Amino acid sequence: MKIGIIGCGNISGQYLDGAKKTDALDVKAIADVNMDAARAQGARFGVPAVTVDDLLADKEIELIVNLTIPAAHVEVGLRILDAGKHAYSEKPFGINSDNATELIKKSRATGLRVGCAPDTFLGAGVQTARKVLDDGKIGRPIAGMAFMTGHGPEPWHPNPKFFYEVGGGPMLDMGPYYVTALVNLLGSVKRVAAITTKGFEERVAGHESIRGTKFPVTITTHLAGTLEFVNGAVITMIMSFDVWRATTPRIEIFGADGTLSVPDPNTFGGPVAVSDHGGDWQQVALTHPNNARMIGVVDMVQAIKSGRKHRASGDLAYHVLEVMTSFDKSSESGQHVAIKSAVERPAALPLGLKEWQVD
Repeated sequence: MKIGIIGCGNISGQYLDGAKKTDALDVKAIADVNMDAARAQGARFGVPAVTVDDLLADKEIELIVNLTIPAAHVEVGLRILDAGKHAYSEKPFGINSDNATELIKKSRATGLRVGCAPDTFLGAGVQTARKVLDDGKIGRPIAGMAFMTGHGPEPWHPNPKFFYEVGGGPMLDMGPYYVTALVNLLGSVKRVAAITTKGFEERVAGHESIRGTKFPVTITTHLAGTLEFVNGAVITMIMSFDVWRATTPRIEIFGADGTLSVPDPNTFGGPVAVSDHGGDWQQVALTHPNNARMIGVVDMVQAIKSGRKHRASGDLAYHVLEVMTSFDKSSESGQHVAIKSAVERPAALPLGLKEWQVD
């Protein structure tokens, strides 16, 4: 399928690199409001750089990958659908559930597909963990934990200011990896209880191009809470940009018969390990290929052609967004927040696939 990309910032290189590794995608053009950025990435990857309007008007392009900043995801996504093209967005799906609803409504009204990162749950690590759970290796999932503890991207990112504004923060930036992985493993979330705060009023940039620049923090940067899933599992979660160093695990699932250690959901690989009834950790051989960023788009393209559901769907991303934004809502209200949306677990990838295969 011929596709286009809008947004040529820091993450675009990973998408363009992934597209070169599969014959399922043909990136016809890339665009950005900053034409210098578009031309630079175009020259690097051998792809024509055009204006956003020209990309939207190109009749050969059937799907557009939206890599703009989070605050623009919904606006640009609606423009893509209005242009008669399928839309796949970088995470998060939107900055709140209300504005993201418009994308779901437009998709259903037009019959066009919407999809959203992360697609790391289609990698070897989380797919192997999914098979462990589905095979009953740890029994009924009872509880678990999910921790992302770091000190934010400002030491290395060339434009970190937006990470500390509405649409940023550890939950909307890193939370999609963790919540998506958990929903893939356990199903829909029923309710959330949380307390959130921020540890610092301002941050200092460390990248050589802007080193020493200070900017204010306008959102919560340490979010601690509990997710109750429809299946009864209770997961403790911390998402933080206020931690200098920690030894917390990424994700662990506690079952009636053992414990499952899930690898970093921000990556595609392993390792995966299981403890049977409290015994020593036993590493599990990975059951699926690693894949890489863009596998979610490949899956969406194949699903469009075959008529099946795509896995990194708008419905999944919307549910994940509602869960993530419920942390601040719960903290502000002092109450549990009931999750209104629900979503089916995405279909597990079959066994025996090679890299970049999804069927």
